[in-house]
Amino acid sequence: MTIKALETVAYQELMKEHIYATVEYMFNQNQEFGIACETSNVNFNPELPTELKASLPDVTLFMLANYSFETASIDTEYISFEAGFGSENFGSLVHIPLLAVKQIFVDEYPILINIVSMHVEEEETSIEPVDSMAALLNNPENAKLLKRK
Repeated sequence: MTIKALETVAYQELMKEHIYATVEYMFNQNQEFGIACETSNVNFNPELPTELKASLPDVTLFMLANYSFETASIDTEYISFEAGFGSENFGSLVHIPLLAVKQIFVDEYPILINIVSMHVEEEETSIEPVDSMAALLNNPENAKLLKRK
């Protein structure tokens, strides 16, 4: 199996379910944890100030502990929590799409690794138009019938 075989919508859905189940389990166990995620896919409400957002690396580690853990919730598409950013502790509600989660940590141990991209394209199955006469003549028996006329 190549890594390309994992770049499908079916595997994407499987991974999303796995992330959801893992986070839900952490909540049920009252276990604080960290989430490493692709920052470009994260939504902030209110939006972070430009300089603060620019300071975030492409992959950011959010620690869901204390207040962030207490405010955290999950649904079938997003994990959300409140967090403070920068020296001024700018408050924002963070929404992370489940497939933007790249790793989940408990202490220093990675307990989940996600290699799926958020933007897996569904394979298109194209049906080419059929030239009915060509299909008919493709069979030698049919060609004989047409020659008799």
